[in-house]
Amino acid sequence: QVQLVESGGGLVQAGGSLRLSCAASGRTFSSLVMGWFRQAPGKEREFVAAISRSYGATMFAVRAESVKGRFTISRDNAKNTVYLQLNSVKPEDMAVYYCAARGDTSWNDNRVRASTYYDSWGQGTQVTVSS
Repeated sequence: QVQLVESGGGLVQAGGSLRLSCAASGRTFSSLVMGWFRQAPGKEREFVAAISRSYGATMFAVRAESVKGRFTISRDNAKNTVYLQLNSVKPEDMAVYYCAARGDTSWNDNRVRASTYYDSWGQGTQVTVSS
């Protein structure tokens, strides 16, 4: 099991930026596939972005269509942290954002989009967008 703690949520104006962080502990971070999901009130949890473990200097990433060009996922293995940079935030981005993790030696663009793929979750951080 991996312990995940999100931070960085808060109030942001539409069009603004915010950076979410997720600190991991309990397993070798560089071996983890990391994902971000979000859940708005009354809606199902939805995939936002995921990033692969490190394969030397190479990593893979995938994002939901709704956030492409606006959100960026990255990781710092030295800090055991994954980030989600939110730019050009829209009112529909308002949700609780969750970090998720799974140890996996392989990468599959489709598999990492499913919440059931992950076996560890953080407690979530609220992002509120004012228009």
